[in-house]
Amino acid sequence: MKLEELLKGCSTRAVIGNLGIEILGLAYDSRQVRPGYVFFAIRGTRLDGNQFVPKAIAKGAAAIVSASPAMFSLSMPWIQVDDERAALAAIAGNFYHHPTEQLHLIGITGTNGKTTTTYLVESILKAADVPAAAFGTIEYRGPGFSFPAERTTAEAPELEKLFRQVVDAGWKYAVMEVSSHAIAMKRVQALLFEIAVFTNLSRDHLDFHGDMESYFGTKKQLFEGLNGVRPRVMVLNSDDPRYEELRSIDPSRVLTYGMQVTSDICSLRHRFGWDGTEALYKTPSGELEVRTSLMGKPNLLNIGAAIGVGIALGLPLNAIGRGIEQLRSVSGRFEPINEGQPFRVIVDYAHTDDALEKLLRSARDITTGKLILVFGCGGERDRTKRPAMGKVAALESDYSILTSDNPRGEDPTEIIQEIEKGMPGGRHDVIMDRREAIRAALLEAKEGDTVVIAGKGHETYQTIGTTSHPFDDRVVARELLHELVVGRN
Repeated sequence: MKLEELLKGCSTRAVIGNLGIEILGLAYDSRQVRPGYVFFAIRGTRLDGNQFVPKAIAKGAAAIVSASPAMFSLSMPWIQVDDERAALAAIAGNFYHHPTEQLHLIGITGTNGKTTTTYLVESILKAADVPAAAFGTIEYRGPGFSFPAERTTAEAPELEKLFRQVVDAGWKYAVMEVSSHAIAMKRVQALLFEIAVFTNLSRDHLDFHGDMESYFGTKKQLFEGLNGVRPRVMVLNSDDPRYEELRSIDPSRVLTYGMQVTSDICSLRHRFGWDGTEALYKTPSGELEVRTSLMGKPNLLNIGAAIGVGIALGLPLNAIGRGIEQLRSVSGRFEPINEGQPFRVIVDYAHTDDALEKLLRSARDITTGKLILVFGCGGERDRTKRPAMGKVAALESDYSILTSDNPRGEDPTEIIQEIEKGMPGGRHDVIMDRREAIRAALLEAKEGDTVVIAGKGHETYQTIGTTSHPFDDRVVARELLHELVVGRN
């Protein structure tokens, strides 16, 4: 594709050079550059992409896109833009011929529940004999690809390339988690969303957004229309305090779900147990009996959101019900670990105070004995939630063990001290080694108790400094439980 075609819809300040050249690819990392590629010199929080322009040129870059004026005399085009990230999204959309215009694309945003809701929607579509791609925190799956996610929402060129594969394979549907970082950094700026889902909003990522208003305002953009086109349907959690602000964007496009009977979709009755959940939902299409292995009250809302998407897409209720039932589990989300021990063990990704509170209350609902918690807080992330999570742990668990959780460049001892500020009087111990903390919790547990291991969920690593070491809470718990069960027998 010629460079001049790629620049359609891109806000430029100055254009230097021949726009008639053929472009073979896009790169925002100089290590990705190949001959004939456009290199996007993006300014980051730690590095400035303009520093890598000489390296990109040496590797064969055919053109440079930057928010800065041309640094020196070049024999290639230099495109100065107002916003290099917006340009990256627009040009990536042009390069891959805007595949989401040919898709029913569902975007799911919110602090908690995005992953489970995405999996539920994907399962519902499969039950309706509709193949669907799914992109999210755990994995990216679609026709001819399946790989672990490096981040919740990829950069624009990767997204557009994958969506092009989806369309070229003849698939018509895709569902994706949309993180606030992705919206703020314009990774999804050029995508066309048919349906947008809002799960909830609670404190998280304030290290990035600064305050809750900015955090919410970023997520709100998905519903206002990132590229000037609003989603056809907005599926909103009417229980959330931010609901009215989102509804006011366009009430005619809103479908609600929640715990209140005034919602379009709500659970009229439900039963929780270690074998799963049974619920009867009211929907605009009639009542729906749901049986699922997913546990806990938060999943009643996640299921409600997924039902809303199914109804917005015109799917029959029986297919929606089958899809919910066929989803057996979501990796690292209220995931039970059973090695024959006489107590329950749950691994969950909860890493905010709101998510931790809901997790512990859900576990308490189906626990006859003590509730034992193992958790920590990530380093170089939102520090304001640390004492808040400590407070939740003190109030909602019977005994907590504070431990390390991806400390990154911070001192894990200082992280734990910040957590402890929120839990004076709460019964807890500190065991810095996460494996030993899990071991201690399992040794503490008796018949009828539940051990909750929170914070990492599906993650398979522990990041210390800049190095990621293999570590999976589920694997570690199974290993230790096996030792424990064998030892007791």
